[in-house]
Amino acid sequence: MRLPRDVSGDDLARRLARLGYQTTRQTGSHLRLTTDRDGQHHLTIPRHEALRIGTLAAVLAELESHHHLDRAALLDLLFG
Repeated sequence: MRLPRDVSGDDLARRLARLGYQTTRQTGSHLRLTTDRDGQHHLTIPRHEALRIGTLAAVLAELESHHHLDRAALLDLLFG
């Protein structure tokens, strides 16, 4: 599955709720999300209209590492 091209920061934050992430604070145009699933993990994402592909790929790589998922499983969980 290819990376989606039109994901906003707010949309990604809503989708990350499926992995237990909740917004813990907002500083400027960035959201700080936290989950306790698989150990505590913090993630910062920009609230841009459309995230750049490199930014989205970096966020997904961090999620893959923390939750021990491969890219296909993670994309299916979030966007499938």
